[in-house]
Amino acid sequence: MSVLELLDKLDQIEILYEPIYSADGHRIVAYEAIGQVESENEKEMINIEQFTYEKDVPADIRAEIEQIFVRRSLQNVAHLIDDVGLYIPCNPELLLLDFGESYFSMLKETVAESNLPNITLVMTEHLFEGELNQLQHLIRYIKTYGVKIALADVGSQTQLENILLLEPAILKINVGQLNYNLWGSQNHAFSTIRTLAVKMGTQLLVENIETVYQLQHGWKNGTRYFKGPYLQLPHKELQVRDSLKERFRKECEQFIATEKKLLLHKYEEMKRLERTICSTVDQINPSTSQIDKLMQLAKALEKCAFRIYICDSNGFQTSPNIRWKDEQWEKQEEIIGKNWSWRPYFLLNIIKMTKDNKGELSSVYSDIETGELTRTYSMAISNEEFLFIDIKYDYLYEYNIVN
Repeated sequence: MSVLELLDKLDQIEILYEPIYSADGHRIVAYEAIGQVESENEKEMINIEQFTYEKDVPADIRAEIEQIFVRRSLQNVAHLIDDVGLYIPCNPELLLLDFGESYFSMLKETVAESNLPNITLVMTEHLFEGELNQLQHLIRYIKTYGVKIALADVGSQTQLENILLLEPAILKINVGQLNYNLWGSQNHAFSTIRTLAVKMGTQLLVENIETVYQLQHGWKNGTRYFKGPYLQLPHKELQVRDSLKERFRKECEQFIATEKKLLLHKYEEMKRLERTICSTVDQINPSTSQIDKLMQLAKALEKCAFRIYICDSNGFQTSPNIRWKDEQWEKQEEIIGKNWSWRPYFLLNIIKMTKDNKGELSSVYSDIETGELTRTYSMAISNEEFLFIDIKYDYLYEYNIVN
């Protein structure tokens, strides 16, 4: 469809509202406005938001079309905005044409100022090619009125520093772009975005959900908001907010039951691993002065461990590494004297082991030397010596304690 044809059809823009559900209330908390126009040959629908990013169309025309659509979207539901949120498209490139004056004036003319906190502007960060500092200043001004910002299509193309700079309230992830592995905590891109969102107080929204499986994995990975055809299709009319509450609640109860079962199994396996290590250490009583006992301990823990060593309370390694390599245990003497206090949480864990008199199993991380995922069990073996046991990935995987 040409630009002229689209301009002739502006009065035919079909506006749909897609419900957004929350994981805490199991009800609709907002809607996302979707604009579309039927093409001349009636074979496809032209998405208005996607059209606003067409670089071959003059920016002022795209801005005009975007604002016409947004104004109508708001007018249709203006009487309900005090009770429910509305997500509306906002191309940041077009917003900066006049430093947001026309777009924001349109918002204030259409929505009562007291209801502006219920408006969320949806932007696609990785498509923006303008000056980010200018956009940041404009967004900060808009947010003083309570208007929220959502970044769309967050994923591998997203620049993390831009998320920090723009401070969005919502990060939208399209589940259609994710496969099973990308949901796992072992995926660095997704887990980094999720961790960043938690630290910033930013909420995750997963869209395009088509199956209960996708809904479950979104829920399991800390997603607060959901939308997609599995829940409800976009519609011209706003849906009853509690229309799926019972179904959503029952599905969440199933998710909870499944997750509790998995967590209980994981907890029991971790405690079993801890008991095995502690009882073996008590029997052998290894120390820096008795490296043969450290080797004996390694052989006793061969099923689960691939590296064992001892450090002092300042993180200086006092023993060689006893490392599993080429189907046998070997000593790495050259590692003695290395300091590991720079590692995250190292000194805190030393203090906890000293004060609480119990061992610590670390979170999952990638081993520097092997590149494999591992967890480290650490424990005090004297007032000044601390034993570290790196656990094999195969063991973690077999007993489902990788994550």
